[in-house]
Amino acid sequence: MRIVWHGHACFEVNDGITVVTDPHDGKSIGIARPSLEADMVLVSHDHFDHNCTKAVEGNPLIVESTVNETIMGVRTRALQTYHDTVDGRKRGNNRIYRFEMDGVSFCHLGDLGHTLSDRMLEALGSIDVLFIPVGSVFTIDGETAWRLVTEIDPRIAVPMHYRVGGLSLSIRPLGDFLDLVDSPVTRVGNEIIFEKEDLPEDTEVWVFSL
Repeated sequence: MRIVWHGHACFEVNDGITVVTDPHDGKSIGIARPSLEADMVLVSHDHFDHNCTKAVEGNPLIVESTVNETIMGVRTRALQTYHDTVDGRKRGNNRIYRFEMDGVSFCHLGDLGHTLSDRMLEALGSIDVLFIPVGSVFTIDGETAWRLVTEIDPRIAVPMHYRVGGLSLSIRPLGDFLDLVDSPVTRVGNEIIFEKEDLPEDTEVWVFSL
């Protein structure tokens, strides 16, 4: 199992099948354009920094709706949420994707803008790897993100959608989130290869770099 971060909310997860989340074109947000090829692309919402599917090569299947099915052997479910705290009236809808590959469950929260109800948490179920926005302004902030991590209780929490060098979006830096973390933090570089049995029992935070 391999995970690569391409900046912002764009990750590549590969285990024979390659799933890409929320691709961007790089130029529009001030960071490098990702080099991507995928079998399936999951799009959380239709904003320019998350929906650049044309940047992904390989003629992938584009998923941009609330699905609940097995696609290419990947059990995939989308839950409808919002990009803000007012039921989408300010920034629209957002989809959370839960997908499973080779027995590992992933959850990508997209541009989630609010906390999750008990019903939503129950619907997510057990999560091994959680991709969570932490940059505030357009999404939940670091404090809300850490509270959600403790509620979801994944084995791995991966912060995303925060300020990095060159980014043209005015969002908060990673430090706002890490200052609140009381679990082990591991800086894994740009990518990591692992097996399910390697994952810790208690939550650990993996910080990727570009």
